[in-house]
Amino acid sequence: MSEIERLVEVCEPEIRIDFALNCKCRATVRLRSLCATSPVAFKIQTSSPNKFLVNPPCGLISPSSSATFQVILKPQSQLPPTYPRSPSDRFLIKTAEFLPNSSAAASSTRPDSINSWFASLSDASPTHNLKLKVAFVGPVLLRDAVSRGDLDAVRNFVKRQRSVLADLSFDESESLLRVATELVNPDAMVHLLLEAGLRVEEEPLLRSENSNPHVVVDPRWASKGWDELHVAAAFDRTDEVLVLSKKKKTLGTLDSRDHKGRTALHLAVEKGSIGCARVLVEAGADKDGRCNDGGTPLLRAAANGDRRMVEMLIEMGADPTISDDRGLSSIDIARDEGHVSASFHFLSSYMQKEVVEIMEQGEEVVAAARHGDVKKLESLLKRGGSVYYKDQYGLTALHAAAMKGHKDVVLMLCEAGVDLESQDVEGHAPLHMAVEGGDEDTIQVLVKKGVNVNAQNKKGATPLYLARILGYNGIAQFLVSQGAVSSFPVILR
Repeated sequence: MSEIERLVEVCEPEIRIDFALNCKCRATVRLRSLCATSPVAFKIQTSSPNKFLVNPPCGLISPSSSATFQVILKPQSQLPPTYPRSPSDRFLIKTAEFLPNSSAAASSTRPDSINSWFASLSDASPTHNLKLKVAFVGPVLLRDAVSRGDLDAVRNFVKRQRSVLADLSFDESESLLRVATELVNPDAMVHLLLEAGLRVEEEPLLRSENSNPHVVVDPRWASKGWDELHVAAAFDRTDEVLVLSKKKKTLGTLDSRDHKGRTALHLAVEKGSIGCARVLVEAGADKDGRCNDGGTPLLRAAANGDRRMVEMLIEMGADPTISDDRGLSSIDIARDEGHVSASFHFLSSYMQKEVVEIMEQGEEVVAAARHGDVKKLESLLKRGGSVYYKDQYGLTALHAAAMKGHKDVVLMLCEAGVDLESQDVEGHAPLHMAVEGGDEDTIQVLVKKGVNVNAQNKKGATPLYLARILGYNGIAQFLVSQGAVSSFPVILR
């Protein structure tokens, strides 16, 4: 600890002056005494007496108390040559313990008395000095920095005075944004202002005056790499997402990515817009698409602790085993709050536990189905276990039960609303797995429940084709009686 810290401390590391042209600008500095036994005297000196006044220029601080002084910048007709930090403007705060037996009258607190007291100090009673630098801040200088495209200056403004953007009115914010968009290369500046908290009206799209259906993305969002679908998803505009997703699907741009590699589905998930997310998934958006850090929509939902979003994505077939660039899967992220990226919302322990339970129960459901454990499966389903969970091979509980010939489990899962046509990573439907397992009763249950008897895997093989190459003649005859037709894998054609 330094000498000065044993006497006083300053609440702010520098003197920040909200600058305006041609008028006095003030900043208040608070000193807190760290001395519990006697008063502390202070005296303020500046390197630029032609620019600054100090009121009061000196004073006393009672033991363990605080005192303030005001720095006044005289009216300036020009902007500071350098800002926010001013290299030439500094203040020196001299402090010393004000002892009752000093040569000055201990009871006097007048500036001239304290000045005289400081002057009377001998070399044996040195002062403890504290230096403060000056920073010029405020909307006037911020606008000038934006107009010059000075990204470093704007970053320093935001770092020192985060509220400078939040305190602007909407008109002032819009004006500042227009200044940024008029730069030769506006993207970086616009992005910086928006990320730093510049408030703008939540109307993300600008339409032409003649009501032409063509949609133009506002520059503030284009700077992020967003198209109109990104914007609609980010602002939870479900009806707009529905219209745009159909158009984007036709154009093949449903999964367009922004500068961070995020699709509209990523944004919908990050914002907790479950309606938009569902519309996008149903339209064919990539459920397992990875952004620049390897994160999938499900990874985002798990990190946000969004139970409803996690359930919906798993129900729609999102893969919980995919890992991000750090090797963390959705389950890992849900388990370990400490590894959640700073770009995600931190999770409450309660929500964290819920998301972990969804993931872990999904694993247990598949395991119980594989082992034919009807009682455990029934218990898991009552506790909210998901029948839509897929393992690393894309197998659902229905795949696992069908492959093992567990008819009762298959029947239970069908009644629970499982997806009868869900495909694993090789494109096998549950009926393919039932045929491979060779249990006719299980196959009959699936067919009676309405599965597609002519489902094809990624190689074009149908359940009937598998039955014939495996020599299951009775199963093949049953499938033919139910409308199955001959099919050969594409690799054999």
